[in-house]
Amino acid sequence: MARRPGRPRASGDPHGERDTRQDVLDAAAALFCSVGFTSTSTRAIADAAGVRQASIYHHFAGKDAILLELLLGTVQPSLELADALVAAPEPAAARLWSLVHADVALLAGGPVNLGVLYVLPEVTAEQFAPFHALRARLRARYSELADAAAARSEADDRGALVLGLVESVILRRRDTPDLDVPVVQRSVADGVLRLIGCPPDQIAAPSTP
Repeated sequence: MARRPGRPRASGDPHGERDTRQDVLDAAAALFCSVGFTSTSTRAIADAAGVRQASIYHHFAGKDAILLELLLGTVQPSLELADALVAAPEPAAARLWSLVHADVALLAGGPVNLGVLYVLPEVTAEQFAPFHALRARLRARYSELADAAAARSEADDRGALVLGLVESVILRRRDTPDLDVPVVQRSVADGVLRLIGCPPDQIAAPSTP
């Protein structure tokens, strides 16, 4: 949680720099998700983070750079896991289930529902292309795992279907602030395997202790 404005490092504490970057990200996340990107100034972010406005520019080029880092953080961990799971020896259905389970935890966890940033109109701009590229790679990994696990052979964009179901937790979290994340993780992961036509024994196996 960001500290209140006026804490010692905002007035010269030499040890305060160690967490300034994360405080800025946390403050910006809360503001972007509550009042919007356009309506949030770097001054407001600095005040919420308890740092001087100039400190923001020591870590970030501006608001766009802050928003991009927040967006990348919603995808990068899942993509890294997906890259590892594609080469893992476990059955494809179990690997897909594990990826969905972890991805839902990422999107549904944390103090702020960062997934709502996906629908900001500003995110379509060119400077956010790295986020879209990363998300496309994650969708491709979902397709690869889903194709390997699927019981049906007809061609469809399984990656888009699976990612759509995973990202549905963003709206569920918005509408249900006290979402039971472990329950949602299991239900979405099981739902993905049902979506691609896995038999009941393959659906039950990954979540069995």
